[in-house]
Amino acid sequence: MANPSAITLVGFIAWALALLILMELLRGYLVMFKGVPANEFRPDNGNLSPFMQRLARAHANCVEGLPIFGGLLLLALITGQTTITDPLAYTLLGARLIQSCVHLLSRSTPAVFIRFAAFAVQLAVATVWAVHLFSVFIK
Repeated sequence: MANPSAITLVGFIAWALALLILMELLRGYLVMFKGVPANEFRPDNGNLSPFMQRLARAHANCVEGLPIFGGLLLLALITGQTTITDPLAYTLLGARLIQSCVHLLSRSTPAVFIRFAAFAVQLAVATVWAVHLFSVFIK
């Protein structure tokens, strides 16, 4: 049976993939049914709706965080140190999901504070993991 660290790593990757699939499905719809030229999409969806812009940014946030959060999880998995990452693994994944969902739903000031809080949780979890993993490896 997979442990929380492995499930979280797969969940993090799957969430980034789900956001990418959603973005490409919506872009495909715009090309096929709304006449948007296929070569007119900007990486940030800057020429599209505010929702599409938030979707692109939510996906980019996942991709930007993957080397840090995923890297720590992978390091723990391959070195057998998941006792360090398992206790907070689901917290990290939950915070990522909250951050992305709030990002998709609103740009309001309260939403920005919620997004920041969710990101701060991820930073705190990653910091705890990095410190503990580092302390194990320098012994």
